[in-house]
Amino acid sequence: MSGSNSFSLTPQRWIESTNAIGIIAKRGRYGGTYAHHVIAFEFATWLSSEFKFYMINEYLHYKAREHEEVSWTAKRELAKINYHIHTSAISRNLVPPKLTRNQINYIYASEADVLNIAIQQMRILEGTSTKLIE
Repeated sequence: MSGSNSFSLTPQRWIESTNAIGIIAKRGRYGGTYAHHVIAFEFATWLSSEFKFYMINEYLHYKAREHEEVSWTAKRELAKINYHIHTSAISRNLVPPKLTRNQINYIYASEADVLNIAIQQMRILEGTSTKLIE
């Protein structure tokens, strides 16, 4: 079969004949051939060493961006959780029973200001803050 001119090795045929893992071929709309990045890099080498270099470079940039997005999301979720803890502590410990809505809002705003100043001071001490006023 491999000696005839009509022989073609499709990804699907390769997967079926070798019981390959790490590579998937899908048909139809949004179909395509998907492989573990190591397999994809080796395939890129077969095409062109220059192409492999560009492919690995783009993959590393993609993973770095992905890491930044996950890090940002994790920080956002942590801030959300801390917000609930902070507001709950204020309502239990700092808000007297008989206040107007405006007075309660003032207490929350004052506590938020104290917390923001403390965080800003920590960032300045760590050297991660940018100078806002020259």
